[in-house]
Amino acid sequence: MKFTNPFKKGKTMTEQNQNPETVETAEQQAAELSHEELQARVAELEGMLKDEQLRGLANEQNLRRRHQEELQAAHKFAAQRFAAEMLTVKDYLEMALLDQSGNFDALKMGVSMTLNELNKAFEATNIQEIQVAAGDKLDPHRHQAMQEVPSEQEAGTVVGVLKKGYAMNDRVLRPTLVTVAKAAAGAEQ
Repeated sequence: MKFTNPFKKGKTMTEQNQNPETVETAEQQAAELSHEELQARVAELEGMLKDEQLRGLANEQNLRRRHQEELQAAHKFAAQRFAAEMLTVKDYLEMALLDQSGNFDALKMGVSMTLNELNKAFEATNIQEIQVAAGDKLDPHRHQAMQEVPSEQEAGTVVGVLKKGYAMNDRVLRPTLVTVAKAAAGAEQ
C-alpha cells in the first residue's frame, strides 16, 4: 500500500476524503505524534518533578546539618563569655597568693577587688543572687530547706540562709540553702 499525503497541495477536501484509507492513516499518524509528544512531555515533567524533589531533600539535609553544627557550636562555646570574665578574677587570686608582704590590709583590699571583678562577671553573664529574707515563704523552685528549726515564725517560712543561691536568666543554678520554721509541737497532730 502506497502512502499518499492527504494534505498535498492542489487536492480538494473532497478528493482527500474520497480515499478512506488515506484519511485513517493520517489520523493515526497525528494521534501517534500527539501521543508520543504527550509521553515526551510527561517524561520531561516527571524529570523536573524528580529534580525538584531531590533539590528539596538536599536543601532539607543541608538545613539539618547546619542546625546541628550551630547547636554543637553553641554547646561548645556556651561558657566562653563567662570564662573570659573569669580570667581577671583568676589573675587577682594568683596575685594575692604571690604577695609575701604580710600586709593584711593589702590582702583584704585585693580580695575585695577580686570580689568586685567576680560581681562584674556575674552581672555581665546575667547571674543573679536569689534574694530571700527571714519570714519569706519557702519556694521549692528557688530554695532548698536544709533543716527545720523551732521559731516564732509561721511554719514553712525561711528563718535563715545557710548558703546563697544563684540564678542565670531566671534558671536556678543553685538553690538558696535555708533553714525553715518548724511547726509548733501542738500543731503537728
